[in-house]
Amino acid sequence: MDLLKKLEAVHDRYQFLEERLSNPDLLANLSEYKKISKEYKDLEEIVASYRELKKLYQSLESANEMLNSGDPEMKEFADAEITEIKILIESLEEKLKVQLVPKDPEDSKDVIFEIRSGTGGDEASLFAGDLFRMYTRYFDGQGWTYEIVLESPGSVGGYSKIVLDVTGTDVYGKMKFESGAHRVQRVPDTEASGRVHTSAATVVAMPKMEIEDIDVNKADLRVDTFRSSGAGGQHVNKTESGVRFTHIPTGIVAESTDSRSQHKNREIAMGRLIQKIRDTQVEAYESSVAAHRKSLVGTGDRSDKIRTYNFPQNRMTDHRINYTSYNLTDIMNGNIEDILEALRIAENMEKMKGES
Repeated sequence: MDLLKKLEAVHDRYQFLEERLSNPDLLANLSEYKKISKEYKDLEEIVASYRELKKLYQSLESANEMLNSGDPEMKEFADAEITEIKILIESLEEKLKVQLVPKDPEDSKDVIFEIRSGTGGDEASLFAGDLFRMYTRYFDGQGWTYEIVLESPGSVGGYSKIVLDVTGTDVYGKMKFESGAHRVQRVPDTEASGRVHTSAATVVAMPKMEIEDIDVNKADLRVDTFRSSGAGGQHVNKTESGVRFTHIPTGIVAESTDSRSQHKNREIAMGRLIQKIRDTQVEAYESSVAAHRKSLVGTGDRSDKIRTYNFPQNRMTDHRINYTSYNLTDIMNGNIEDILEALRIAENMEKMKGES
């Protein structure tokens, strides 16, 4: 019954938040209102499942009463009812165990999403273009919006690098699994002999961070603006749109010249700075705890070969969880929800092991 106690505590918290939100005085404090609204929304799914579970327990109690009624027909009906209800309860309890796993607080953040061609020359750039198409189709299906911040086309098509600003609901929570090296195996259009080539592209999903997300004093930051170099002609940046942040206590530096907009570069540079500071904090923590469990889905380092797309076999394999699909055509059209869900479940299972 430990699960029920946890659920009752969540339900009590949900009702408390509901009362807070009904107080008109809360609207005077917009940041507090947003914080409470978000927590309330995060608990809705768990509370709905909990209320459904309570109804099933009530139905099970009624079926047990029928079982003891003495009527043979009622007993037969009750037996079948009890079997069915127990299966539903077991399934819902497993679902609730996953729902109760604490969410990564960064999951709700928007993302700076980068795709860059890797080894493989022109074929790698073409593959980066294919990934761009796959991901943007997925973004559209999710109802997310995206803006191209930087676009560097490949010499024969695709991209040597493309950076997107992706906005929506729980963007980082889904896209964080995509960071790493994506390998493609196929016959390039330029290959006359029909040999299968292996190329790669790297993906980085970086949560958009604000200074409030970490304990950094604004007085410890130095901000420099500068002109970013261009390719010449009309593309030369004549304004100081480049932005560089320096965290004085640590000497950590992050900058961005990805966009022609100084405002957008400030956002990207700040996100990179915060990520670097957080990375150093995490690294220090992990080195001090030798037995610290590393995340199942990797660190997002570009050297991690996380996935292979094999076109001759119409196969996609995610090496982190040994997940294979023989529906690559569908996947390249943006239907990647199944693999993202499998990765999310694997992450939650790993978290549950850590708590047990």
